[in-house]
Amino acid sequence: MRSVAGRGVTRASLVRGGAAVAAGGAALAVWPRDTISARSAKQDAEILKFALVVEDLQSAFYAAALDRGALSGELLEYAQVVAEHEKAHADHIRTALGASAPAAPTFDFGDTIASPESFASTAIKLEDLGLSAYNGAAPGLTAGALADAARIVSVEARHISWIRDIVGKVPAPRPTDKAISAKQAKAAIQATGFVR
Repeated sequence: MRSVAGRGVTRASLVRGGAAVAAGGAALAVWPRDTISARSAKQDAEILKFALVVEDLQSAFYAAALDRGALSGELLEYAQVVAEHEKAHADHIRTALGASAPAAPTFDFGDTIASPESFASTAIKLEDLGLSAYNGAAPGLTAGALADAARIVSVEARHISWIRDIVGKVPAPRPTDKAISAKQAKAAIQATGFVR
C-alpha cells in the first residue's frame, strides 16, 4: 500500500474532490426484470429492493473487515468512514421502501477480509459493482427516485476513487463509468459467493 502523505492529498480532500447458495438466490430475486418498462413507483420499488441488497452487501463487508481487525492506517480510516456511509445508504433505502423492504441477507466474506491487500481488492470490486448496477438501473427510475439515487451514486464514486488512490491505482481511470444490466449485476453478486 502506498502512502499519500507528502502529496498534499488527504482523505478529506479526496472525498470532497471527487454467490450464492439458495437463500442468496432468493435475496437476489428482488432485482427487477432485465427489460425496463415504463417508469413508475412500482418499478422504483423493484429497483430499490435490489439496490438495498447491494448496500447491505457493502455495509456488511466493511463491518466484517473492521471486526476482523486486520486493517491499519489509511485503510482502516477508509473502512471506518465507508462503513458508516454504506450503513446510511442501506438505512435510507430501507426507509424509502417502508414495509416492503426485504430483510438483509446473510453474508460470509471468507478470506477477503484477512489481509489489507485482499480487503482493498475486494472493496474496489464491490464499489465498482455497486456503481455499475446503479448506472444500469438509472434509466428505469422516475425523476424523483433518480434524483435520490444520484445522491448515493456520487458518494459511491468517491469511495472507489479513495480506495484506488490508497492502493496506488489511478483514482478515476475512465472518463465515464460503465453501466451493467440487471442480469449482469445479479450474476456478479452471485459469483462473489458472499451471499448465504
